[in-house]
Amino acid sequence: MNTYHFIKSFRALSLTAFCFMMSLGMCWAEVTYYQTKALAGDGIYSMLRRYKLDGHRCNFDQFYELNSLNKNTGLRVGKLYSLPIQVFDFDGRTIRSTIGENDWNTAVEIRDYNQALVELGLLESNYDKSLKLLVPFHIQNCTDETVSIAAPVATDPEEESAINTSIASAEAGGVSNSGGRRIFPIFGSEYAYTPLASTKLRGKVFYVVGGHGGPDPGAIGQRGNYRLCEDEYAYDVALRLCRNLIAHGATAYMINRDPNDGIRNDKFLECDTDEVVWGDIRQSSNQKIRLTQRSDVINELYEKHRLQGVTDQKVIVVHVDSRSHSQRTDLFFYHHPSSESGRELARQMQRIMRQKYRRYRANGEYHGTVTARDLHMLRECKPTSVYVELANIRNTHDQQRIIIQRNRELLADWMLEGLMNDSSN
Repeated sequence: MNTYHFIKSFRALSLTAFCFMMSLGMCWAEVTYYQTKALAGDGIYSMLRRYKLDGHRCNFDQFYELNSLNKNTGLRVGKLYSLPIQVFDFDGRTIRSTIGENDWNTAVEIRDYNQALVELGLLESNYDKSLKLLVPFHIQNCTDETVSIAAPVATDPEEESAINTSIASAEAGGVSNSGGRRIFPIFGSEYAYTPLASTKLRGKVFYVVGGHGGPDPGAIGQRGNYRLCEDEYAYDVALRLCRNLIAHGATAYMINRDPNDGIRNDKFLECDTDEVVWGDIRQSSNQKIRLTQRSDVINELYEKHRLQGVTDQKVIVVHVDSRSHSQRTDLFFYHHPSSESGRELARQMQRIMRQKYRRYRANGEYHGTVTARDLHMLRECKPTSVYVELANIRNTHDQQRIIIQRNRELLADWMLEGLMNDSSN
């Protein structure tokens, strides 16, 4: 059972309904905020999601303000954090009289929220017994559902005309329908032109993440005199997958980005450290912050598209594994333990991969599994997320899967097929 805590602060009249007008037209009221400890593996999004606060952007803004945090800050396990939930002493009569709010629908929403937390085991008892009424910040202070949201525009975020659009000003929200040149510089000069092959993925949004990058090359393999950096091979397959998605009408973002490296056909890809995050954000040298940068960007874009009416958004994270030199692996797929949609998507991608191996591998065998894992990019990203391990970078047989250009292309093609046949759509 989670034990809740309270913190007191002072707010102006505009932030509380429990304040009486005085002769000066304003007064100050004591406001109590609910506190909870960060659990192992907690990030800001998972903590707010646990308390059913993740559906409103203003809750995140209020969380940052209450705790004096910025968006790239991780949480410390065991530390108390103030949540955007105001706590009132229940007057024993009604919710409306307790908070000074006459609106019936607001009271019902607050009642249902408190009951939901009890059912989730986050509260020991309801407000009528504990005499503590919890009021989520968004119910009285947010206008998420009434703000005017711009309709999706016809420019793909990776298309030439939208390349320098920042997260704060980006209006990309639909699919590329410009009928123009369909030039996507992120894929490099040879592959920048991406013709529209179909519209099967129209209206769907994908966030493609190549693992590691920036100051972190990831796992390192050796082949002769050449060093194999995980981030370079994961990025190349991720780029190819992103291009495939766009070719079939999807809106797709490359979250990790290299300003110089488009799709490459070489066997040995040069290792570098100049990758940035969407929006030209320099990647932190701290691993946890680096992961948070990526999940924060994805969640910002997710909220933009959600408010625009997009209902199908997915994250695909591409990595290359590192195991003992002697161990051969097939592709492994991971989903978060709490995500049913993630599990189904991972299974569908694995089914397609198994079919391809049965057809193209001499013995027809495939041993890659689907497994639940509590990884940051699966836990902290709001869209349905799948994490893929392509090969063992230290095994000479597995290296063939990533250093041969045709194999990298097939990996991207087969992952695309799994996404296009996703039964959860």
